Amino acid sequence: MDISLVAEPVIDFLGFKITNSLITSFIISIGLIIFCLIFSSKKLNVIPKGRSLQNIVETIIETLLGLFQTAAGDKTRLFFPLAATFFVYIILGNWIGLLPGVGSIGIYEVIHGEKILVPLFRGATADINTTLALAIISVAAIQFYGLRNVGFSYLKKFFHIGNPINSFVGFLELLSEFSKIISFAFRLFGNIFAGEVLLSVMAFLLPFILPIPFLGLELFVGLIQAIVFVMLTLVFLKVATESHH
Repeated sequence: MDISLVAEPVIDFLGFKITNSLITSFIISIGLIIFCLIFSSKKLNVIPKGRSLQNIVETIIETLLGLFQTAAGDKTRLFFPLAATFFVYIILGNWIGLLPGVGSIGIYEVIHGEKILVPLFRGATADINTTLALAIISVAAIQFYGLRNVGFSYLKKFFHIGNPINSFVGFLELLSEFSKIISFAFRLFGNIFAGEVLLSVMAFLLPFILPIPFLGLELFVGLIQAIVFVMLTLVFLKVATESHH
């Protein structure tokens, strides 16, 4: 059994190495785009009936609106498109690593004299590059909404001229914004990667039986991590868009 901390490159496209986690990211993104195009092309009813696709989508949206309301308050609808996109992408990225074949289907390569299986697919959020990209987008969105809603006075919490104490506090505030990137990225990556390692070890020790309860646990962890990422983003967004005194 070989467990790699970094995503393994499986395709070399014009000198650009495409990793197995990037492939699953593409699959999730393309799948979501196709679903949105198909759903938007359908004629929607004012009152959906039965177990229609519209009913399912509306139920999910209403549930997320209620959940996000607890963190964003009256700004929920403003942040909803970003927060919902984060949630759907992250939860799919967390759960796709639990599908049969992800991590177990691949090609054998000889590395350092050993024959090692290089999987063709890897959980999207089990790659630090993916979670780091999500964290950067989240923190960048926080600064964007802060500037858009508060104006240039938003920058006053970072930069103070003439007052040494306030300047030092501003420096700490600026440092905390960068620390959010590290916190977001490593929390999500650490939990999902650790879960996949646990499942791999259990499957190696006793296949078919021992991993089953851990699969349920990882489904729950994947959901919780998606909620944590989005709720923290919403809290920071709400704070950033309020006037500072």
